[in-house]
Amino acid sequence: RLADDVMVLHLKLPANERLQFLAGQYLEFLLRDGSRRSFSMGNAPHDDELIELHVRHVAGGQFTDHVFGKMKERDILRFEGPLGTFFLREDSVKPMVFVASGTGFAPIKSILQHALRKGFTRPMTLYWGGRRPKDLYMDALAKQWPIKYIPVVSDALPEDQWTWRTGFVHRAVMQDFPDLSGHQVYACGVPGMV
Repeated sequence: RLADDVMVLHLKLPANERLQFLAGQYLEFLLRDGSRRSFSMGNAPHDDELIELHVRHVAGGQFTDHVFGKMKERDILRFEGPLGTFFLREDSVKPMVFVASGTGFAPIKSILQHALRKGFTRPMTLYWGGRRPKDLYMDALAKQWPIKYIPVVSDALPEDQWTWRTGFVHRAVMQDFPDLSGHQVYACGVPGMV
């Protein structure tokens, strides 16, 4: 657990199997009742020994209640993947702006780690937003990356002693970049932010 309501889940595939995916893609768990739950990979494609997922607990959520309350090491889960068209576009030279809220950070983390490993030199700026500082559950990691990182918190309490940006993360981006037409933007999180 990295926060009260966020857990990083590591999955190991059967022996000698690897999931080949593009940075930013997701997988879907297949539940017994036929429903599905989607989660983006948080690890970069080169770091594929384990699949890393960032799971936020949703009260009453069938799958997340199981993950946070009943799941044990070595439980078997069924999933389908990789899926999705949200992935790093490597054929551009435009500066990149990454915008994440909450666990929308997972695919952004995958993309950033992949871009850094490939030696991208174009400018990269990451905005990561949450209600409280604890929602930025991998803040220390983001601060280590050789990119411009702007954490944004909307509902900090006095005891948080928050001294960084406040408000909504997408508004911070719009203040700093009134014209994004010359940029590649990767945004993941709550629909209102995206």
